[in-house]
Amino acid sequence: MDRDSLEEAILYAKKYLEDLLSFFGLNTDVYATTHDEEVIELNIPSTHLNGFLIGSRGETMRSFQFLVGTALKNKGFAHSRVNVDVADYKKHRAERLVAKATDWFKQVKDSGEVKELEPMNAADRRVIHQAATDFGLSTESIGEGRDRHIVLKPTTGGAQEKTG
Repeated sequence: MDRDSLEEAILYAKKYLEDLLSFFGLNTDVYATTHDEEVIELNIPSTHLNGFLIGSRGETMRSFQFLVGTALKNKGFAHSRVNVDVADYKKHRAERLVAKATDWFKQVKDSGEVKELEPMNAADRRVIHQAATDFGLSTESIGEGRDRHIVLKPTTGGAQEKTG
């Protein structure tokens, strides 16, 4: 797909989300960009409606993502993967998750043993996969649906087996 089509998709997604927000009485400028020219990133700045726009555990944000992505598909845009963030909620959540996961990574590296994590949503799994790889571990997602979770593994060759 040529660059113009991506730019058109970004502009359409931005306007669609801004129009959607105006239904809730929020007239704001949404910051739009791309990530690796695959995902359209839409960032809603911090307002008095942050809690409402984020929703319980980010559900409202994910709903906005779904709506904008569906609108892009229905309009025939090749680029329809969308990430909506409100007041950098996802960014801060990812940072907190990585900070928490660092202890798990150290456990696996020190013990040389596999660790299964609790089930988590796809976005959180993606954050953990990336952070674990950066830490020098390998990962695998197993399970289906709400039970899908990550298994952290020491990298082969570098891990020492511990007995006892």
